[in-house]
Amino acid sequence: MVEKIKRHVYEVDEYGVRNYHTRALAVLSVGFLYGVIALLASLLLHFELQNPDANITNYADAFWALQMSASTIGFGDFYPVTLGGRMVVAGMFYIGVGIVGFIGALIAERVLGFADTNVKNRELRKQNADILAHNIELERKLDKMLARLDDKI
Repeated sequence: MVEKIKRHVYEVDEYGVRNYHTRALAVLSVGFLYGVIALLASLLLHFELQNPDANITNYADAFWALQMSASTIGFGDFYPVTLGGRMVVAGMFYIGVGIVGFIGALIAERVLGFADTNVKNRELRKQNADILAHNIELERKLDKMLARLDDKI
């Protein structure tokens, strides 16, 4: 089962290098992001329910507030008033900025098609392998020539 999942996430090329599939990375990233939001929403709600002035009073509001902080939009309709709640939202902001930025980069790369570095890396590895094989052949020839010179001296 794990091997089947791995094949959908990445392939290993002839050089043993993992080449990740963009769609799989995007799906995993979005799943991870919303999983973190779902977990932290409960914690945020726990902190906010301790304050009677809180405007986050149910799980949906907590989820929405964290989703907005992760995306850096932050409409301001729901916001934490407790220190614990603010810490949760701040943590989600930093986590979300990284993940949302990563997802945005994946989309931009896919849509704009800047460069497939996997292909370039494979080409460079092939060129390096060819150069190494050529160098080994040259060393073999030099060793033969040096051996002949030693025999003549």
